[in-house]
Amino acid sequence: MNADLAATTPIPSIMPAPAPAPAPARHAVPWLLTAPAFALFATLLLAPLLLTAVLSFNVYDAATGVKAGQYTLEHYAHVFGDDYYLAIFWRTFWISMLVTLICVAVGAPEAYVLSRMRNPWRAVLLLVVLAPLLVSVVVRAFGWSMLLGPEGLVNGVLRAVGIGPVKMLYTEIAVVVALVHVMMPFMVIAVWTSLQKLDAGVENAALSLGASPFTTLRRVVLPQVMPGVLSGSLIVFGLSASAFAIPGLLGGRRLKMVATVVYDEYLHELNWPLGATVALVLLGANLVVMLSLNRMVEGRYKKALG
Repeated sequence: MNADLAATTPIPSIMPAPAPAPAPARHAVPWLLTAPAFALFATLLLAPLLLTAVLSFNVYDAATGVKAGQYTLEHYAHVFGDDYYLAIFWRTFWISMLVTLICVAVGAPEAYVLSRMRNPWRAVLLLVVLAPLLVSVVVRAFGWSMLLGPEGLVNGVLRAVGIGPVKMLYTEIAVVVALVHVMMPFMVIAVWTSLQKLDAGVENAALSLGASPFTTLRRVVLPQVMPGVLSGSLIVFGLSASAFAIPGLLGGRRLKMVATVVYDEYLHELNWPLGATVALVLLGANLVVMLSLNRMVEGRYKKALG
């Protein structure tokens, strides 16, 4: 019987099991997953920027055009050494900063009020705020040109109250008003997103402990909303500094901003290297201002939370 059991019992193999197929390294998986997106990013953004940077160093001759293979720093020296371009950069940045401050002063409280409203009024008013995004910027610019023109509605009201017509079209006033109208939804959306993460119980706890509504707003709500205000400010400033349609249609030929100068250099003067230089200087200045603003606001935000 023991012999029969020994005959039927399988003898364990002493050969080692085959090793599993080698799996890809764990650290390589994120790179493989992001490779298609990075390739698309490099193709659509980095490659054009690189070509623009190379173009900005090309020699330009008014008679023969761009001279490929010949490079110079003359265009950068011309931009930084000419008061005409420096004045345009200064106008672009102070208008963009003013638009950003107005959007923060109006958009942040507006988003806070909307977040405290109940449906259906909250949905209706939020749709009203975001409705301008459904209309082309060119259409909105023409609408403001009719409102702010010499015979427009605004001057008609001013005449009715005895103030008289005021020149607003083709001035900084028209550009600022139109840019605020175009950029306001971006600020409201950014602040609204931060407010969705805000716990209403924290406000109620502060009020129940004796804090005034203003103190609660300043010490509890505002520090938690600052990331949304910061992101909205960066979006508004960057889009305002690089805006083309609004300054081109409401600023006219005399009130130039950097984007309109780039357009003129490319299509009117046909000086592509100088246009590329102005565009790259605008990009660099934008990055410096936005990174400085980000560092300053984030430092105060961390200090307030700490």
